[in-house]
This record gives sequence, C-alpha cells and structure tokens, in this order.
Amino acid sequence: MRHSNSGKKLGRTPSHRKALFRNMAKALLTYGKIRTTETKAKELRRIVEPLITLALRNDLHSRRLAYDVLGSHQLVKRLFDDIGPAFVGVSGGFTRVVKLGLPRKGDNAPLAVIELTHQPAAAEAPAEEKKAAE
Repeated sequence: MRHSNSGKKLGRTPSHRKALFRNMAKALLTYGKIRTTETKAKELRRIVEPLITLALRNDLHSRRLAYDVLGSHQLVKRLFDDIGPAFVGVSGGFTRVVKLGLPRKGDNAPLAVIELTHQPAAAEAPAEEKKAAE
C-alpha cells in the first residue's frame, strides 16, 4: 500500500528523481521559466515553493536549508537577495504552470511551462541594458 507516499515516481529511482528535481529547481531559479512535461512541472512546484518560502524568512538556518537543496552558494545568494524580495507580501502561489497546446514531438507527452509569478527586478535590468546598448 502507498500510505503517506505522496508524489509521482516518474519511472525513476528515488536518487534519480531527487537529482532531476534539484537540477530543474536550479534551472527555474536561474532562468525564471522552463519548459518541461506537465507532470514534472506540477511536481517541481513541491520543491521550488518551499525554497521561496525559506527566502522570505531570510535567516541563516533558511540559507543552509536552501543550500542543502540547491548546492550552490551563488544560487542561494540569488534566491535570497533577488527572488525572495520580489515575493514580499505574497502568501503563496509563487509559481505558475501553463499548459502548452501541442504535445512533445517524439513521444506525444503533454508539455507545460513553469514560471515564477513575480520576476525579480535585478534579472530584468541587465536585459534592458543590453537592448539599449544595441
């Protein structure tokens, strides 16, 4: 019986699943938006939203817990300094899953885009400077 075993297995071993979601969480926090399958996107919410909640607490213990998941000091710094302040005053719903209309070409898997609902201002400024320079 599956009592108290929440989450999808995705046809992977637990260690492979853990590595998959860590990599996807890193990509989402780096780029703000990623395209993946619908099931993976919905499961990724369970990893990323608690990380943003930790960023809202903004203490040393929260930083260490976030580092345990992300494994990168630069990414933890970005999470706490850029992404966290963008969500001050927001009580939840830090990510959005948007289903795409067409399935993936190879295996017909339903695709979705998972994105942060509030983009940090620091990430948008360099993109605007590059456009102005051109």
